[in-house]
Amino acid sequence: MADGLDWESLTEATSGAVGALVSTTVLYPLDTCKTKYQAEVQSHGQRKYRNLSDVLWEAISKRQFLSLYQGLGTKNLQSFISQFVYFYSYSYLKRLYLRNSGARSVGTKANLVVAAAAGACTVVVTQPLDTASSKMQTSAFGKSKGLWETLSEGYWSEAYDGLGISLLLTANPAIQYTIFDQLKHRLLRRQSSNDLPANTESSPAALSASTAFVLGAISKSVATILTYPAIRCKVMIQSANTEDESKSDTQLKHAKTMVGALSSIWRREGFPGFFKGLQAQILKTVLSSALLLMIKEKISKYTWIAMLALRRFLSVSQKRIKSH
Repeated sequence: MADGLDWESLTEATSGAVGALVSTTVLYPLDTCKTKYQAEVQSHGQRKYRNLSDVLWEAISKRQFLSLYQGLGTKNLQSFISQFVYFYSYSYLKRLYLRNSGARSVGTKANLVVAAAAGACTVVVTQPLDTASSKMQTSAFGKSKGLWETLSEGYWSEAYDGLGISLLLTANPAIQYTIFDQLKHRLLRRQSSNDLPANTESSPAALSASTAFVLGAISKSVATILTYPAIRCKVMIQSANTEDESKSDTQLKHAKTMVGALSSIWRREGFPGFFKGLQAQILKTVLSSALLLMIKEKISKYTWIAMLALRRFLSVSQKRIKSH
């Protein structure tokens, strides 16, 4: 059992999941403000939120500041599972590619394919939690429902609202981690000339916290700008009000498609609407991603040591069981 596990991939997954948990919790109020701002579409020339700070002031004026944390438990669960699945899949597929191809490193094109495949695995597993957290964040302050109640509303198939666009958005982390990985390898290659040959049991090479933060910010900024119109459409689809009696079933179904979301933005807000909230998205995702990667790089050595200890413990346990 101990030898059958991919311990390096497990280390990557655990470090990434812990990093996601911390970054999501720290930045959650900003995430809630961003999501509510993105979900609103201008109607008859009027809008409730003219900028991101309006969402914050609304929560403060209504004495509902803690409501900025509505859905935090669901979001943390989704972030932990998604990052664990993503980093495990990404690390495993990358190692599989290197073993089968005989290459020394993964090229940019291969890295994009591997990252996209890992992202697709993640989306299928965590889409219901992603949809539920979006609905919780965009509900009126103080009126958010629990996870089970949110998922139980309407049909269960609605938990997968936006699945198609989420699969399309696997290009986002694919672009991000490809850029991050390429920059990371270049920096580590420069540093390797000063290092002694590594032992097979030594921890994987890691960046300093500050370097990982900067590289994470750069890579996420590029990925966010390239995919932002689809990101906003996804938020609108997941937060669409299914209980709006002023709209017919056909209109509601149309609002939950990418074409419907795009046409709604174009009709009401024009081309600038496709990038409404871009600054807020970059601020939140860059800080979140950079913080995640910084924490992941910082704890990866300790996680690797813990995994080695666990592997040895399991090996000893197996030998004792066989001897009896």
